[in-house]
Amino acid sequence: QEQVAESGGGSVQAGGSLRLACTVSSSRFIHMNMGWFRQVSGKGREAVSCISPSGGLTYYADSVKGRFTISRDNDKNVVYLQMEDLKPDDTAMYYCAAPLVIRPQSCADAEPRGQGTRVTVSS
Repeated sequence: QEQVAESGGGSVQAGGSLRLACTVSSSRFIHMNMGWFRQVSGKGREAVSCISPSGGLTYYADSVKGRFTISRDNDKNVVYLQMEDLKPDDTAMYYCAAPLVIRPQSCADAEPRGQGTRVTVSS
C-alpha cells in the first residue's frame, strides 16, 4: 500500500495563499488519479480538486473554482494544490488521496492515506 505525506498547510489571513504538496511513495503514481479532499470536524469530507494521471482532466468544487489550481509532477510523485484568495470557509484539514473516478463535474470520494495538513484562514 502506498504511503502518502501531505505538507504546506498553515495559518493565513483571508486573501492569502498557500501551496499544499502531497508526496506518494508508489510506483503506480503515474497511473493514479489523485485528489485533494478536506474535512471540518463534525462535517463530511469534501472533494476539493482532483486530477487524472496525465493531468489532462481536472475537477474543482464550485467553492474553489478560480482560486485553487491542482497540478502534479509525475517525475517526483507529487501532487500540488495552489490556493489563492483564501477564505475563512477554506479552513479545514486537507488530505490527498486516490479517487477511483474523476469527471469534469465530480470526483469520487477516497479514503485519506496520510495524516493531512491543516489550513486555517482567519478573517
